Amino acid sequence: MNDRPIGVFDSGVGGLTVARAIRDQLPNESMIYVGDTARTPYGPRPIAEVRQFALEILDGLVEQGVKMLVIACNTASAAMLRDAHERYDVPVVEVIGPTVRSAMSITRNGKVGLIGTRGTIQSRVYDDLFSMRPDISLSAQACPQFVELVEAGRTSGPEVLAVAEQYLRPLAAQDIDTLVLGCTHYPFLRGAISQVVGPGVALVSSDVETAGEVYRTLTNRGLLRHPDAGEPTVRYEATGEDTAAFADLARRMLGIDIDAVDHLPTGVIHLPAGGTVPAAGGADLPAGRADPRRH
Repeated sequence: MNDRPIGVFDSGVGGLTVARAIRDQLPNESMIYVGDTARTPYGPRPIAEVRQFALEILDGLVEQGVKMLVIACNTASAAMLRDAHERYDVPVVEVIGPTVRSAMSITRNGKVGLIGTRGTIQSRVYDDLFSMRPDISLSAQACPQFVELVEAGRTSGPEVLAVAEQYLRPLAAQDIDTLVLGCTHYPFLRGAISQVVGPGVALVSSDVETAGEVYRTLTNRGLLRHPDAGEPTVRYEATGEDTAAFADLARRMLGIDIDAVDHLPTGVIHLPAGGTVPAAGGADLPAGRADPRRH
């Protein structure tokens, strides 16, 4: 048993879909959610910059004493996939692997579509994972405006449908039977997405699949919170100064009643000319930061 909280991180409000799914499956667990609203969206940013931001947030969560890290952002997962597990002593769950495994099991005709941010698509992480199944063909489409629409609270209406048509018609024309929503913001647009691709296309999102991975990991490692530990707590933090807007958006779009959002001031980690310094276990640490795994 372990009564410490789970740490969940996203670039904004999208990861709240994952946080809600975790709460649904593990209602006895405490949680700290961090939204990097000061620097959202991550999708258009260079992967190296996203990795830098993600390291800063994840290091901070480890310093707050979380027992698990959940990277509830596809772009950050793509940037961190190779070294996040090596960097931290606590287990790390990301959103890409669980979603890919689900899509592989669901597709019937072997034609899978993928939508995501530019950063996620350009990383080709999904291509690498799907390459384990040569019988599956993957067609990818970047949808950069989707995150902007969600962060602005616009999830339906003519504008949203027009953008969805522009992005998704080429995928629908390729006879896909499964579509991976490769961004945690995209479930908010499920209605418009489904209308464009049609009812015959299964939509695979990362929220429920990732929550299932969290449940299995905590159970298998004996890290579940003790049932007699008292009422679990959920703390929300945002790097943007307008924390009230974050709480309002979460309330309107997810029905989550957030009493308060703590402002988490943050800044860019400035690296030396060499970029990084080596850390134990082979992972790189930003210069000037202590290894967050050592307490």
